[in-house]
Amino acid sequence: MITRMSQLFLRTLRDDPADAEVPSHKLLIRAGYIRPIAPGLYSWLPLGLRVLRKIEGIVREEMNAIGAQEILFPALLPRAPYETTNRWTEYGDTMFRLTDRRRNDYLLGPTHEELFTLAVKGEYSSYKDFPVTLYQIQTKYRDEARPRAGILRGREFVMKDSYSFDVDDAGLATAYAAHRAAYQRIFDRLALRYVIVAATSGAMGGSASEEFLAESEIGEDTFVRCPESGYAANVEAVVTARPEPTAVDGLPAATVHDTGDTPTIATLVDWANGALDRTVTGADTLKNVMVKVREPGGEWELLGIGLPGDREVDDKRLGAALEPAEYTLLDEKDFAANPFLVKGYIGPKVLADNGVRYLVDPRVVDGTAWITGADVTGKHYVDLVAGRDFTADGTIEAAEVRDGDPSPDGAGELVSARGIEIGHIFSLGRKYTDAFSADVLGEDGRPVRLTMGSYGIGVSRLVAVIAEQHLDEIGLRWPSAVAPFDVHLVIANKDEAARAGANELAAELDGLGVEVLLDDRTASPGVKFKDAELLGVPWIVVLGRGWADGVVELRDRFAGEKRELAVGAELAGLIRDVVRGEG
Repeated sequence: MITRMSQLFLRTLRDDPADAEVPSHKLLIRAGYIRPIAPGLYSWLPLGLRVLRKIEGIVREEMNAIGAQEILFPALLPRAPYETTNRWTEYGDTMFRLTDRRRNDYLLGPTHEELFTLAVKGEYSSYKDFPVTLYQIQTKYRDEARPRAGILRGREFVMKDSYSFDVDDAGLATAYAAHRAAYQRIFDRLALRYVIVAATSGAMGGSASEEFLAESEIGEDTFVRCPESGYAANVEAVVTARPEPTAVDGLPAATVHDTGDTPTIATLVDWANGALDRTVTGADTLKNVMVKVREPGGEWELLGIGLPGDREVDDKRLGAALEPAEYTLLDEKDFAANPFLVKGYIGPKVLADNGVRYLVDPRVVDGTAWITGADVTGKHYVDLVAGRDFTADGTIEAAEVRDGDPSPDGAGELVSARGIEIGHIFSLGRKYTDAFSADVLGEDGRPVRLTMGSYGIGVSRLVAVIAEQHLDEIGLRWPSAVAPFDVHLVIANKDEAARAGANELAAELDGLGVEVLLDDRTASPGVKFKDAELLGVPWIVVLGRGWADGVVELRDRFAGEKRELAVGAELAGLIRDVVRGEG
């Protein structure tokens, strides 16, 4: 069926929307693919919906190819299953909660592990029924505090989530590998530049976890990789290279020094380089950051975090390390309520004396000596030795990761980049099947607890990601696999013969299975060309001045190249071959 622009529900905009932040957001609105209706909420107009549906089609094909079966759950869900897994509480303010007229609690589903687990438990009872993989492509909801970047981070979005169920860990490993390979095929077909990185599981739970990140300067996720080995990880999942502990025997005794007004690392280092007979840097100091932490449903508790003074706390790494607990920095009221905490001079000894849990960076190993607070204004310890003068309650991965840090695999140094999460795969194990006692009879007649994998793709987000990676200074540029149309046919000649020829060519292309957008409007050629460049269909056919000489112009939106094709009986077939990569 030919789509005519004179009838298409479309209005393009010449100016960028005032509240659009990133290029894809601006262009998707300007080109009439989406329209905002509230913060984080967007309507999909005909062109945008065509791209979305094509992405869904590719995802669906690859999921079906690995034997997954499609189902569909409601987005409005009862509280009880999420109460069972404690995620009603764990999700915090990001979950949309509501109450019906009978005062029953419901939520708008952010993810559906609970429902998939209950569905399989309710339908299957024998090991013979497994393995099984189910998936859905469905609208999800998360109450983003700061929705931004258009459909990259909205409150309503379309997601593909699939779940594998097996009777043993070997089956789970097979399902995980199948999804990993399927994701690579999907993102390759979508012409995306992406990297697979080690990740944390967060509120999802489980063990193994990998993210697929589309490389982008506007990405909210920072990842690192080692060029020498290919190691790659989300910063939240980087494991710090841990020095070997050393003997504490023979090390100088810790001494307390009057350091004056030195509440910051910079002022402390300045003092040390003037007062001590050695060169001191921030890496020789031990910074102690105080937070308070609350487990879901629990009470706030103090927590001290010790890290080298030349490092800052990375909020994402700290949040991932404390998951599912929430945390916040101490405020003035907290310090007033705990007078033993002297701001700027906190050391590990006062934390131990007052029963405050103390976790340290992995670099703080036994035998390392530090300059750190002595718990009195204007005083610091020098040569306070870990394992001799203080002992932490454990380690925590909370410090920032920097370019040049050693790779955890020991192969080289890390370099950082930014990316947009487009997929995430989890080896969940038995977290959810344990919660719902999802057992089946094994081959020996005994109950077997099912094991799960969870695999997500941000389908609607992919529209923006593809746009972001392929756009140029004049508009969108869609890869052929997801373009709303194969060919944009522009009538740039008011001659009736040209108009008739365009309609005939459009009909022939349509008959050959080529999706055609025909610009039959009465607008000027300049307006039509600008719209064609903005909309981003990969091939543009122009019927202009050359029509009288028996030629049309074929423009490659990606390469920016033009060539003339002769009008004749073979024209439609030639265009079809070019569109399919055969001409």
